[in-house]
Amino acid sequence: MRAPLGNLLQDDDAEEINMTPMLDVVFIMLIFFIVTASFVKEAGIDVNRPEAATAVKKERANILVAISDQGEIWINKRQIDVRAVQANIERLKAENPQGSVVIQADKKATTDTLIKVMDAARAAGVFDVSIAAQEA
Repeated sequence: MRAPLGNLLQDDDAEEINMTPMLDVVFIMLIFFIVTASFVKEAGIDVNRPEAATAVKKERANILVAISDQGEIWINKRQIDVRAVQANIERLKAENPQGSVVIQADKKATTDTLIKVMDAARAAGVFDVSIAAQEA
């Protein structure tokens, strides 16, 4: 005798593979890795930082300002004028209110340019200003 039609339909459903849980897990992992990834920010140029015996690595440096040996100022891979430093830092501070400023000044950069950048950062409302150095 033949099997009833209802039993045949149940057997076909049992043989299918349900991909939904696997896709859910993959998408959750993707979101997790995107959210927790740390993105490396660069000021725009490489500078020869001076050495310091007491240099400490700062983990949460969000606003990087580079000063070249010729007095050029770089923020977010763009060369900017010294008069535009305050406006750029204010914009970056608005994007991340807990951000701190790290100035990467070249060994041969003038103190005048460094002080102007520090003053602009403080005028923009950022009082956590650090100067980058290499560990000795």
